[in-house]
Amino acid sequence: MNKLKDYSSKTIRLEPDYEGEVTATLVSSDLNKGNRKSVLYLHGYIDYFFQAHLGEKFIEHEFDFFALDLRKYGRSLLPHQHPNYCRDIKEYYEEIGLAIQHIHKSGNGEVFLLGHSTGGLVASNFMNDVPEKDLIKGLILNSPFLDFNQNELQKHLVYFAAKIMTRFSEFSKIEGALSPAYVKSIHKDYYGEWDFDLNWKPVKGFPTYFYWLLAIRNAQKSLSSSNIKVPILVMFSSNSERVSKYSEKVKYKDIVLDVKDIKRLGAKLGAKVSLLEIENAMHDVFLSTSEVREKAFTAMFKWLNDFKSDN
Repeated sequence: MNKLKDYSSKTIRLEPDYEGEVTATLVSSDLNKGNRKSVLYLHGYIDYFFQAHLGEKFIEHEFDFFALDLRKYGRSLLPHQHPNYCRDIKEYYEEIGLAIQHIHKSGNGEVFLLGHSTGGLVASNFMNDVPEKDLIKGLILNSPFLDFNQNELQKHLVYFAAKIMTRFSEFSKIEGALSPAYVKSIHKDYYGEWDFDLNWKPVKGFPTYFYWLLAIRNAQKSLSSSNIKVPILVMFSSNSERVSKYSEKVKYKDIVLDVKDIKRLGAKLGAKVSLLEIENAMHDVFLSTSEVREKAFTAMFKWLNDFKSDN
């Protein structure tokens, strides 16, 4: 399942961390030509790159396409590691920076960063923090994880509990914190149309580590002073709803995040933000029903065609 048709994977060796050996994986389309615009895709939480159709769309529109499986996700997950674990989202900056440098050298220098959900949160912080941000011409965010889908009291209680629990155990965790409804709504063996490895994106998810919760909350708080210089496109569904069991309405809503949070916080990421609401989209806009995702593709590529950078 880790081999997609018309894609190649390259392992990136990284500096060892508190769990030992670390790798990331750069996936590239075999149809890349070089000497043209490029895009680098960052996946979400409990996720990895399997969206071959996304890369195909970029190839059709004369972009080279690349994607990262970040450390401890998907193709990059090693036997001794805790899946999807981190203590600070800045841990991912190493592989993102190396990938961007590689892409910048192989293309025409016009590189766009595309992040989904947690990948959108990581990408937004990267674009505030790291020198390689100057190699990025534009940022596209697909339902970015800019806030927890909870009320203020719940967020404070979770943050307080996470700070306490991490003092007792660095791998303290919550089992079954995520609803299986989302994965069931997209996988071909249940109610969806997509084929992906359920070992890397399980129906019931992986344990949610308290250190990960702290890392995400700290990353979200850091964006209160966000000042991303490049143009930003923020894409999201027209509706959101929290659900615990699958029903047909799941295919037409964001059941992971609150779209009001995405609009409110996305607008503050920089001075040149375009908000794009996609009617009846799912959490991953590009996994929505065929009609919906085609509208999303059309709108995104219109933004890219109209793109003007001040860099």
